[in-house]
Amino acid sequence: MPHQLAIGGVPVGPGHPVLIIAEAGVNHNGDPELARRLLHAAKDAGAQCVKFQTFKAERVASSAAPKAAYQLESTDPGETQIDMLRRLELPNDVYRELMAEAARLGVLMFSTPYNVEDVDFLDDAGVPAFKLASLHVAEPYFLKYVAAKGKPVLLSTGMATLEEVRVAVEAVRSTGNDQLVLLQCTTNYPSRIEDTNLRAMVTMRDAFGALVGYSDHTMTDTACIGAVALGACVIEKHFTLDTRMAGPDHASSVDPATFRVLARRIAEAERMLGDGRKIPSEVEKRNAPGMRRSVYAATRIPKGARITPDMLTFKRPATGLAPVFFERLIGRVALCDIPENAPVTVDQFAFDDAELR
Repeated sequence: MPHQLAIGGVPVGPGHPVLIIAEAGVNHNGDPELARRLLHAAKDAGAQCVKFQTFKAERVASSAAPKAAYQLESTDPGETQIDMLRRLELPNDVYRELMAEAARLGVLMFSTPYNVEDVDFLDDAGVPAFKLASLHVAEPYFLKYVAAKGKPVLLSTGMATLEEVRVAVEAVRSTGNDQLVLLQCTTNYPSRIEDTNLRAMVTMRDAFGALVGYSDHTMTDTACIGAVALGACVIEKHFTLDTRMAGPDHASSVDPATFRVLARRIAEAERMLGDGRKIPSEVEKRNAPGMRRSVYAATRIPKGARITPDMLTFKRPATGLAPVFFERLIGRVALCDIPENAPVTVDQFAFDDAELR
């Protein structure tokens, strides 16, 4: 069983509630006030954590970098990627203000860094963990740099092969940091149901002995619930105040009302999973006598008759001889008359104590 870790004092892993992350990302559109509103709305919608993205456009993309296909659909196709990213930057002091606001709200906040300068800034600002994007899974040096800060690392694994994930895991653990959560993810916005591949999450857990979770880009909550059932300890979902807002990620995000439903369903799914022991619930114990059956006489059985299967039947309630004794009754001699439709009892036949155990 994978170990547990803590993020900002919140335990994460088997036996603890799923950590639900609202991925606000760049859905603030570069507006600090909108970022603050996202914090409050995510907290109210049931998120334990809100995540942003920390970057400087010039350190992420070159002027020649094209927009992704989904970005061309949701933003001005005549705008370059780097110009789009410039619009979506937040100043470093805003992140510090947001972290202070998150602390006041009682919600965790961290951010995805894209370069070592971002890592150093976020570490100095006191983020409780680092959430790394799928692109980082193929960057061992960067992974080592982040892991060396000694904080939990949540790593999305979209676009990666199992071998690439193995190299990434080794890079993180080579620093002595074993506080790792691997997130199954499909790098497309939105992603198709058939590309979800939740079982890959289980494969990574078994292959690397790591905690696992799921970063969802589909447009329903089905995959998130399925991931919880398969053992996810972290669920991440893109979050916006309004899916109709202009920007690259709003259309593939969920609004507060939808997120609130997701959080409730995740909690319900966790309760449904139980503790894994196959035992009757207390309400089942109360219901069992009325629902289960006892052995009854299917016809009148005279004293001295040798029992055959057609003489017996099963009927409710389960207050008489249990059906498990049915085959033991066959061939025995009745010690007394047994009326038709009467429950069969132990004292109507010769049983020794050993047979009744």
